[in-house]
Amino acid sequence: CLTFQLACCCGTAACSLCCKCCPKIKQSTSTRFMYALYFILVTIICCVMMSTTVANEMKTHIPFYKQMCKGIQAGEMCEKLVGYSAVYKVCFGMACFFFLFFLFTIKINSSKSCRAYIHNGFWLIKLIVLAAMCSGAFFISDQDTFLNAWRYVGATGGFLFIAIQLILLVEFTHKWNKNWTAGANHKQVWNGLLALVTLILYSIAVAALVLMALFYTHAEGCMYNKVLIGVNGGLCLFVSLVAISPCVQNRQPHSGLLQSGVISCYVMYLTFSALSSKPPETILDENNRNVTICVPEFSQGLHRDENLVTALGTTILFGCILYSCLTSTTRASSEALRGIYATAETEVARCCFCCVPDGDADAEEHTEKRGGQTVVYDEKKGTVYSYAYFHFVFFLASLYVMMTVTHWFHYESAQIEKFFTGTWSIFWIKMISCWVCVCLYLWTLIAPLCCPTREFSV
Repeated sequence: CLTFQLACCCGTAACSLCCKCCPKIKQSTSTRFMYALYFILVTIICCVMMSTTVANEMKTHIPFYKQMCKGIQAGEMCEKLVGYSAVYKVCFGMACFFFLFFLFTIKINSSKSCRAYIHNGFWLIKLIVLAAMCSGAFFISDQDTFLNAWRYVGATGGFLFIAIQLILLVEFTHKWNKNWTAGANHKQVWNGLLALVTLILYSIAVAALVLMALFYTHAEGCMYNKVLIGVNGGLCLFVSLVAISPCVQNRQPHSGLLQSGVISCYVMYLTFSALSSKPPETILDENNRNVTICVPEFSQGLHRDENLVTALGTTILFGCILYSCLTSTTRASSEALRGIYATAETEVARCCFCCVPDGDADAEEHTEKRGGQTVVYDEKKGTVYSYAYFHFVFFLASLYVMMTVTHWFHYESAQIEKFFTGTWSIFWIKMISCWVCVCLYLWTLIAPLCCPTREFSV
């Protein structure tokens, strides 16, 4: 097994675990998993760099800390290795790493080409290259100009990453409804499942709307909250009515309330997240004391242990980012971004409609046992996902992580311990994302009506 691990690090062999009891892994999955590990490693480093707690603990417990900082030319107390500027530089290196691989892997259709071998192997060498790129950014001259320019690049890439995920969410809802509707033509049980899931989704959305109106509004203030809760609730009702309108149904018989229910739940989630990220408002009570409003009273107790809340919240957030990166880089998702969808005749209804049908597993050609985990070489006939698109999504995710960790446009006061402290920039980014998601879904409904001569497929 050690020989194969060395071949994985310095050659073209696919990576696997040495434990025989682990389930078999495909080469394409192994490759994406390794790139994801690199992404996680750099993300953790960025979180550490933004943590004042970690910096203070290092100063206290590491002997000769001051001398070490001077030795590596990081400042008297390693101030060059902490804060938003350090995160910008590290993420610059990671973004360059994925962008170069994006250019390097354009138009690779065969896994047997030299470029494909480099993409799927040589992990130790690539790790060294990634570390060199992240370190090299600290030696860029004219740091102020670099940081100011890179901030705008990061914001653009971060917004583009959000847009891609919103597009794929809309695609996911249409795929779900079309798959289960295909089953309803043969078995009535699928109609029951559609009705049940739709009812649950709308129940969650209505409950969330009521709870937000109850806990995030106040009789003497919270005007922003009242308006936005009402507007977003109205948008959910509007797109639901449009989805079942006769004119839309005539052009798109697969359109229904299931998609609207998923979008409504996501809109309510973004609304809740935005309201939680908004700076709290204060008013004077009858005793002329400042009273915080527009936030639930019980939430103040939940945030007493800020380090625990931040650690759990950050883990969940970046877990979602990683999940989005991996699921959005399949060939089906990349084709969906270009408007290419499977035809209704090829749909096979199943509960786990996102998973590959079992029939595809029979197409695996070569299985290799190495004394450890079994590796399936599933790309002998061709690539199963777009290598270039995969790296481009991770490039955008690197920029999104950079902007998120540094609180977007409130970077100078950013700390990982205050990751969930309300800021207006994060509030408006989430609200705009919410409205963009509604607009994208609404466009998929009315596009066939606006362009009747063009063929649309969802």
